[in-house]
Amino acid sequence: MGREDQIEEREVLDSIFPEEITGSFSPALPLLDIVLTLLIDISETEFRISVALDIPDHPEDEEPPKFLLAVRYPEEYPDVAPNLEILAAPDGGTTEYFSVGDDRDDLLASADETIQENMGMAMIFTIVSTLKEAAEQLVQERKDVVAEKEEARKRAVEQEENKKFQGTPVTPESFLKWREGFLKEMEEERLREEEDRLAELKKAKVKEPTKLTGRQLWERGLAGKVDEDDEDMPVEEVEKLTVEAT
Repeated sequence: MGREDQIEEREVLDSIFPEEITGSFSPALPLLDIVLTLLIDISETEFRISVALDIPDHPEDEEPPKFLLAVRYPEEYPDVAPNLEILAAPDGGTTEYFSVGDDRDDLLASADETIQENMGMAMIFTIVSTLKEAAEQLVQERKDVVAEKEEARKRAVEQEENKKFQGTPVTPESFLKWREGFLKEMEEERLREEEDRLAELKKAKVKEPTKLTGRQLWERGLAGKVDEDDEDMPVEEVEKLTVEAT
């Protein structure tokens, strides 16, 4: 156990991450890449893996957000946990929903359970998968929060717009109150019309026709001289009959 397991795992990782892993020597690499690799390579037991995030709706013509996972094997690995560090990738794209500086500690903490579950076995590939998934979940959660706030803002605007086209809900109490006001308004309108009519009559110097009762006809000696159809005859006409009768 120990170093032999580390070498075997490293060979597997080189085959899984042929372009993402640095710190390994390969004769197939161009000379310049070998030099750069050696500059990055600290020891035979330390390397870095570039992890690119799959972000929905990320522009295809832009580099995806990335981070570097720096791995160092302790002598007793895999019987003990590897030493891990998360670094910013110089060739990584940007997104407002992920920051290596702000999210480093949360990402490393997300790998603790994976490390404990895989103690004694090669675990770097599983750790990379866990960190990648955790980072993508952080991005999605933050995008969902922003989308939810925007949706809430749109709903609020829509509700304000709809208020312009909505009346007051009718209840039995509100209907009775409206009916009382309506009847009062109609009565006031009738009185105004009556006042206007009387004012017009006064202006034209025409008296309001007054009808005599049967008793008044009898007192004036006109009982029997006015036909039943003429009982509603105005006072002015009745007075003419009185003069003629005398």
